[in-house]
Parts: sequence; C-alpha cells; structure tokens
Amino acid sequence: MNSDVEIAGDPLAVQHLMPSDPGHPTTVSGYAGLLRGLAADRSTWAPLVRYDPEPRWYHRLRSGPGYEVWLLSWLPGQGSGRHDHGPSSGVFGLLQGELTEHGAGSRTLRPGALRVFGPGYVHEVVNDGLEPAVSAHVYAPGLTSMPMHCSAREGRPREALAR
Repeated sequence: MNSDVEIAGDPLAVQHLMPSDPGHPTTVSGYAGLLRGLAADRSTWAPLVRYDPEPRWYHRLRSGPGYEVWLLSWLPGQGSGRHDHGPSSGVFGLLQGELTEHGAGSRTLRPGALRVFGPGYVHEVVNDGLEPAVSAHVYAPGLTSMPMHCSAREGRPREALAR
C-alpha cells in the first residue's frame, strides 16, 4: 500500500501547500505594514543608526523567507546614485528627515512616506536637506545586485550623459 507521501509527494517541498508564517509578510501590503510598524517603534531602530560622512551607512535589520529589511542613514548631500535593484521588488519608507527621489520625476519624501518598486525600476535617492535622514527598505527577494545607471542631474541634458 502506498503512503500519502508516495502518492502526493512531500508536502514540505510544495510551498503553496504550506501555510504562510504569520510572523513574516509575503505581500506588498505586508511589507508596507512591516515598515509602518517599524516606523512606529522608534526604540527598535533609532539606537542602531550610525552616521558615516564617507559612504552611506546601512545595516540589515531583519531577514525572513524571501525578503530582507535594511536600515539606511543619509547625511546631507549623500545619495544612492542612479540605480535599480536587479531582480528584487520592494518597499521603502522614510523614518526620519527628508529625502528626494529622482525617477521619472522628482518627489520629496517625508516621514511616513512609502514607495513601492518592481524589478527594473530606476531611481536615485538624495538627502538634499540640512538634517540627517533615516530610511528603511524591504527587498523581496533579498537584494543581490544594485546595477548603477548614468545620473541625470538637473541642468544637464540627457544627451550629454551618453557621451
């Protein structure tokens, strides 16, 4: 007589049959909720923040099945450079300060602002303000690459960047 495992296969090997772990988000809405919860609990992230005048500071705050959460600090003038996130999608939000995101257009991000992106989304994030800023980023799957792109700054025509 065949066992259930012989007939159906190992249920642990079939992810869609497994109940999701309630402690780990699996949707964009869940990732946004994770960031909102993090923003509301300053005692979780504020003691970890460091400010580095040379490279931007970052710290992996949490990881789970298929995602990771990063905490970043931004001193005035620091920026990410124009980049995408390889095969990762994600959500990022501002916890403290103010940042400017340059993508298809430019927008100012303030605490509580959340941005959602998919693979291939190209943008640049810069602290154009006078105060330090802190942001949190969820990447799913975890960030494995961050290809850099030519930066399109105001006042420089795009054609000049191709030279």
